[in-house]
Amino acid sequence: MRSDGRKEDQLRPVSIQRDFLEYPEGSCLISFGKTKVICTASVIENVPNWLKGKGQGWITAEYSMLPRATQQRTIRESVQGRIGGRTHEIQRMIGRAMRTAVELTKIGERTIWVDCDVIQADGGTRTAAITGAFVAVADAIIKLHKEGIIEETPIKDFVAAVSVGIVNDRILLDLNFEEDSAAQVDMNVVGTGSGRLSEVHTMGEEYSFTKDELIKMLDLAQKGINELIELQKKLYVIQDGKWERSELKEVSSTT
Repeated sequence: MRSDGRKEDQLRPVSIQRDFLEYPEGSCLISFGKTKVICTASVIENVPNWLKGKGQGWITAEYSMLPRATQQRTIRESVQGRIGGRTHEIQRMIGRAMRTAVELTKIGERTIWVDCDVIQADGGTRTAAITGAFVAVADAIIKLHKEGIIEETPIKDFVAAVSVGIVNDRILLDLNFEEDSAAQVDMNVVGTGSGRLSEVHTMGEEYSFTKDELIKMLDLAQKGINELIELQKKLYVIQDGKWERSELKEVSSTT
């Protein structure tokens, strides 16, 4: 058993509360255990200059963390005057994941701007952000279709993400902060509802790993992603390629 009582292959309790904010076209509060992230999707009626006139939309992302999301206060990056390398990396990762899920040529020349704000951090903030961002983006696209702005709901597949790692020579799913800090190997995996992987980041912390361990980590990550996507699916009704929202406002792995 792990320090929080979970089995090696067990996710933390996960919950997704949609429509968490009033104004964005799509929003949710997602929780991976103690980690909590507000995800919003805002529709902007323009695209980057390099896309203008091409009839294609774009999805991009920003990520930030409240100063007291962690056990000790951190200084806002806006006060420091620059965005750190970790933030840049996570923003790009979220954007890539969302573009995997949407047929951009069918949303017109508009941008879906995703904002992921961590209000409490206990490891896995980027994977929670990606999993929640999908719900915000899907809800925003469904709203565009419902309002007649786009002709269909061009969502290609579900997308979710999870962390795995080797901690004290054990392969664990969905690392919390304590486990992540002690990890010999840390991996973040983004996957789709069809069972395909869109991104894998892994590295050893002064530790090397075998091909067999890599495969075991990927298999465990796939298990976690499948469970997260099953939770996402409860929020939608899909028929003949058309996506609609289900009546559920909140889903949880504990119910």
